[in-house]
Amino acid sequence: MSETARPTRRYDATNRRRKAETTKARIIECAQRMFLEHGYVDATIPRIAAGAGVAVETVYRAADGKAGLLATAVQAALAGGVERAQVPVTERPGIRRVIEADSPHARLVAYAATQPGVWSRVGPLLRVLADAGDSDASLVALREELDAQRLVGLRGLAGLLLERGDLAPGLTVDRAADLIWTICAQANYDALVTSRGWSHNEYRTWLVTMLEAALHAPTRR
Repeated sequence: MSETARPTRRYDATNRRRKAETTKARIIECAQRMFLEHGYVDATIPRIAAGAGVAVETVYRAADGKAGLLATAVQAALAGGVERAQVPVTERPGIRRVIEADSPHARLVAYAATQPGVWSRVGPLLRVLADAGDSDASLVALREELDAQRLVGLRGLAGLLLERGDLAPGLTVDRAADLIWTICAQANYDALVTSRGWSHNEYRTWLVTMLEAALHAPTRR
């Protein structure tokens, strides 16, 4: 007597990977919320797991410990979302507008336009990182890594401006990056927007004025 063979269920790797990515995004978003609500110390892994609706082991698979979760949350905030963090920086819309701008003035306007969103998203997480102090060597390493990442990005921007002929005569890439680093620092955003109540539009206008004064020859527009 023959039996009807059951069809073999095909392993759907794509669907499984998509579910894993969705779960990881939920964990990172929950971790970001917990860090902001409870601070670094009290945003425990079990609390994050409970908030995300997953097992503790699943959280550990999503990132390298709690410092890794904070690092991933910061990168997601910089990019404007967990999924956007996978997109190379030079392919993100704000940076593409800088690259594709058709004049020295337009390039600085496009770059200044990226700054309010960046600091409003990532600034609160960086304050969590600062408040945690040196309690964990991995947090010190994270601060150093973020500073190094920002400097690399600003040197890339300064290199683009030099290549396009935007920089004042004699201004090197390193010096231009230092100037952009200082003018566009989080401290200035916090002082003018957070403390003094400037609008994002007022802050952007100020950035363009300061960047042009520091980087461009007097007649460059």
